[in-house]
Amino acid sequence: MERICLFPGTFDPFTLGHKDIIDRALPLFDKLVVGIGVNSSKQPMFPDQQRLQWIMDIYKGNKKVEVIIYEGLTVHCCERIGAHYVLRGIRYVNDFEYEKAIADMNRSLNKNVETIFLTCLPKYTSVASTLVRDVLRHGGDASGFLPDVVNRDINK
Repeated sequence: MERICLFPGTFDPFTLGHKDIIDRALPLFDKLVVGIGVNSSKQPMFPDQQRLQWIMDIYKGNKKVEVIIYEGLTVHCCERIGAHYVLRGIRYVNDFEYEKAIADMNRSLNKNVETIFLTCLPKYTSVASTLVRDVLRHGGDASGFLPDVVNRDINK
């Protein structure tokens, strides 16, 4: 059985922290699907297609990485793509508490979906998309938090 994992998120924007989690998770799975979730209660700074393109550009040539846009429950997306694993990155203890509650809910909805937590490297602990968006909105330099592809595109 192929080990397929879904890494869900808004990735608004895709950061070096996201890249770190994906890069370290790749050896664990046969395929890693980055799922850009559409959340009607959130108004993203960057369009869905732009975020999809950034991630595709970063991982072009890597056959293990696929990128999709999805709506609805994460477990339903897992069912559609055949994923039995959900990947989540953890920066702080309070991230774990929040993510564990989601993992428990997902498991109650589908007992065949297991959540895998990876802690971020210490240098990425403060890299959160919310903070990066604030830096960008106020004209700050976010280049230290973004992959080159994303940074170049934002600064065009």
